[in-house]
Amino acid sequence: MWFFSRDPIRDFPFEAVSPPEPPLLPQPGGAWQLHRGRRKATGEQVSLFVHDMKPNSEDQTQIAKAAFKHLKTLRHPNILSYIDGLETEKCLHVVTEPVTPLLVYLESKGEGRGLSELEISWGLHQIVKALSFLVNDCHLIHNNVCTAAIFVDPAGEWKLGGLDYMCSAQGDGAMPRKGVPELEKYDPPELVDSSKSAGEKWSADMWCLGCLIWEVFNGPLPRSSSLRSLGKIPKSLVPHYCELVGANPKLRPIPAQFLQNCRGPGGFMDNSFVETNLFLEEIQIKEPAELQTFFQALSADLDAFPEEFCRHKVLPQLLTAFEFGSAGAVILTPLFKVGKFLNAQEYQQKIIPIIVKMFSSPDRAMRIRLLQQMEHFIQYLNEPTVNSQIFPHVVHGFLDTNPAIREQTVKSMLLLAPKLNENNLNVELMKHFARLQARDEQGPIRCNTTVCLGKIGPYLSASTRQSVLISAFSRATKDPFAPSRAAGILGFAATHNFYSMKDCAFKILPVLCVLTVDPEKTVRDQAFKAMRSFTTKLEAVSEDPAQLSELEKDVQAASAGPGASAAASWAGWAVTGVSSLTSKLIRTNPGALQAAEQAPEGAPASPTPGPAKSGDGPPSAPEQTSLSASEQWDLEEDVAEEGSTGDQWDDDDWGSLEHCSQTTTATVKQESDWSASAWDLEPTWNHQKGHGSTPDVSWGRSCERDFPSTLAPKSAAAPQEGTRLASEYNWESVTTAGRPDPFSSLVGKPPAERQRHMDALGDWGLEENWEALESDQGLSKAELARKKREERRQEMEAKRAERKAAKGPMKLGARKLD
Repeated sequence: MWFFSRDPIRDFPFEAVSPPEPPLLPQPGGAWQLHRGRRKATGEQVSLFVHDMKPNSEDQTQIAKAAFKHLKTLRHPNILSYIDGLETEKCLHVVTEPVTPLLVYLESKGEGRGLSELEISWGLHQIVKALSFLVNDCHLIHNNVCTAAIFVDPAGEWKLGGLDYMCSAQGDGAMPRKGVPELEKYDPPELVDSSKSAGEKWSADMWCLGCLIWEVFNGPLPRSSSLRSLGKIPKSLVPHYCELVGANPKLRPIPAQFLQNCRGPGGFMDNSFVETNLFLEEIQIKEPAELQTFFQALSADLDAFPEEFCRHKVLPQLLTAFEFGSAGAVILTPLFKVGKFLNAQEYQQKIIPIIVKMFSSPDRAMRIRLLQQMEHFIQYLNEPTVNSQIFPHVVHGFLDTNPAIREQTVKSMLLLAPKLNENNLNVELMKHFARLQARDEQGPIRCNTTVCLGKIGPYLSASTRQSVLISAFSRATKDPFAPSRAAGILGFAATHNFYSMKDCAFKILPVLCVLTVDPEKTVRDQAFKAMRSFTTKLEAVSEDPAQLSELEKDVQAASAGPGASAAASWAGWAVTGVSSLTSKLIRTNPGALQAAEQAPEGAPASPTPGPAKSGDGPPSAPEQTSLSASEQWDLEEDVAEEGSTGDQWDDDDWGSLEHCSQTTTATVKQESDWSASAWDLEPTWNHQKGHGSTPDVSWGRSCERDFPSTLAPKSAAAPQEGTRLASEYNWESVTTAGRPDPFSSLVGKPPAERQRHMDALGDWGLEENWEALESDQGLSKAELARKKREERRQEMEAKRAERKAAKGPMKLGARKLD
């Protein structure tokens, strides 16, 4: 029978995946080769130290076995972590956490910005802690502290290795000599010269620590005498370094004393990086108040911390604090800062699940911080996650009683809109926008709603654009809040390529005409600018009707098509003009804001806020709850600044609108019934004189009722005797029975003279342009139907009253006789 011996290396659960690192000088014992390895089953990254047992090298083999034994039995956070090992007749395998030799790490950092003093201070702190553990707790002397014995893990943590020449600190036995010439330069003077008195048990290791400090700042140590030259050692570390390399071994400090000296005021280790690391080591036993203070200060410190430290040490602690602690919203800012160092796959695995869970939290502070910082993580969210797990929770902010949350919810739609599906974007979101624009009591929120609607216009479906945009922007132009009216005008301009020529002439220009007599000059200026742009388009089509199809090619265009670039052109005014005004955190009862909304009554808003008015429109049902004192939000700017912000509207880019060749949209649809739209909800603004004084039910009504009472034309009074109304004039015939036709002079004049009159009148002299407007002078269909129903109801009530009076009251149980 044949027996086959199994290869232990083949059965070893770890394998090397790279050739050995370049030889490290001085390599402790010259016995080990370092490979990058991995666990065969899971692919987990490890480091693999291999020692080949060569003939006639028994001394090196014994040194390697001693290091294997010590590394396997010693457990400390600052000592190289042992995972597994294998000993055969030919070699030794030691598996540890993935590390990089300090020499290689310093060289890689030297090619860039170099190793910062913050990193070095914490690295030395860790090595001294490891030496303190060996001397005080284990009664061992490392006897080989140098750059070749230090390793760095992926988080930038320094680990003490090279345990080849470790010996006991108890007894009077002398420390063993290394027998390697490259390592003799690290020996302390008392070990080289036996005539000198021996020091304490930690004296040799503290001398070697001084050699390590010199090498970290100045490079490899050429000889022992070089220690007298300070080189690049920082001034704050020089006094403590000199104590380490002093000739008298009894004066060298104990490791714990060295740390205390360096962490004193102004010391080398007195910095935020060391303090942060020490706090993280004890974070599990900290009180909630301490955690809150720590995470609040952490965000400002992260900018100076190494990237590896943020990714591998801070991030896990942040995730743990959210999952199992009570940190709450305070971890969001540092979490998103650390997230910048992750690639897309790591972000999806580590941070996105936390964000999705945060959106379902009822904590208001967390919700508003998520909305404010959405720009940091929106690119990592996929569409199914947004529509099914995030949007249903975000929309609750539209109904929140806190104005700041409502405003941030509106602004977040700019980022979420490209990822929303058809129903969420064109149905659910439009319902909330319609309610906010019509019924929200905060003018800045109504203004931001208009801004947001204009910016997400390209993502809406063609049918939604046709039924919503004109109605919404027209309502905004009647808002008592002046910036909201200006936003409505610029909303028309930003989405100009989505309107047919007929809509421009019949629906948009009449609305803009009313704003030419707005009490606010900034609104008037924008109205004139928009009117010139729209009339330019209409004039271009009038001159060349063949351009109609080109100018209307985007009317029925698919969502997020070429119109996306057009909407992007108003991003400047949305940020500099409106957002700077409406990104304020508003009080529930802002007197200054109400004073600004009273400005359309005839004068600009006074810098001094007036008293709150009781007639302000009532909020919707979910918003009637008053906020607590801690939830009230202050205006970040004075009302006087609202007038100055209006001047920023003039910085807009109107070029894309004025060049008609760049506009887009296709066939013209039939006019829809605006009274059936959700955007025709009756606004609950403060009904004053001026804009917004009359609730809007249908945007198809005539515009004359929208003039402020202070600007109403005098012709509205009763006509003088003998004056004939335009409605009584017979437009069909040239003359009437009693008096000549006032326009007959134009008909009978020769063409040249008539042309001069036409030039004087301009385009308004064309009679056919008036015929299309005549049908709009009366009541709309909805108003006629409402009037008929009211008359019918009054008629029925009158008849019922007459019958009741004639017959008198009937007694209970009486039989009615025929």
